[in-house]
Amino acid sequence: MIDRYLLRYFLAVMDSGNFSRAAAQCNVSQPTLSVGIAKLERELGRTLFLRTNRRVELTEAGVQFAGHARRIESEFAAAERSLGGDGAARATVRLGILSTIPADWVFRLATRFAAHLREERVEVSEGREGELLERLRRGRIDMALTLVRSDTRLESEILLTEGYSLAVPAHHPLAHEREVEGDALADNVMIVRRHCEVLAETSRHFTSRGVRPFFTARTTSDERALAMVKAGLGVTVMPDGFASSGVARPKMAGFDHVRNIGVVFGPHFDAGVETAALATLRAVVPGLADN
Repeated sequence: MIDRYLLRYFLAVMDSGNFSRAAAQCNVSQPTLSVGIAKLERELGRTLFLRTNRRVELTEAGVQFAGHARRIESEFAAAERSLGGDGAARATVRLGILSTIPADWVFRLATRFAAHLREERVEVSEGREGELLERLRRGRIDMALTLVRSDTRLESEILLTEGYSLAVPAHHPLAHEREVEGDALADNVMIVRRHCEVLAETSRHFTSRGVRPFFTARTTSDERALAMVKAGLGVTVMPDGFASSGVARPKMAGFDHVRNIGVVFGPHFDAGVETAALATLRAVVPGLADN
């Protein structure tokens, strides 16, 4: 029988990616934690971590064991909650959020997450698509709200699909058009969202129509891109979910690219167990584009 403290040691190392930080999290010395991990590996007959001077990673066996460890610890926490009142331990779900998810959407999700803090903690981190997928594979996060592509090899679930459109100042001559032809922007300056998932497709769309604009700014911040558009510095292309007062969002004729947003699960996470965080994503995300 595996002692619970060994599961906590394992989860702490997996979550922090570092033995020293894991030891501090568990309030034990690093040698004590290392001895515990070694004992757990002996009991399981498998090596759970690959240790290098720079980082600690889960082995394939570690990834398989992680899901079991997380569920067992969640059951312990649930038992404590039922018997111990409000002060008992709560399960923690580690959620990654794509950095190009609109801030308003994140606010609405966070509001719902906050309502469940008494039963479950949500640890949120953001990152680019590739970064989130790597964290999932390494067991650093449990699930991610990110793009779901046809070649996504991890278990995933599409929750929302949205297109792309122009972002122009409200006083722009084309602001009130429902749809704008590419060549109508030939004399416009543009703002480049360097992190845009369809940057190459956007470039081809305009160059094929003879539009080779001057780029007045390049940014990796969507909030700054909107601010510069609102100020009249230029126009840009963004996912439909971004909105700001003083910015109009006409469609681009012939630009039919979309992005599928959903939840991607780490290989250690059992998507069949609906946590409060997962239930919130499934309930809230599909309606985000409607407002």
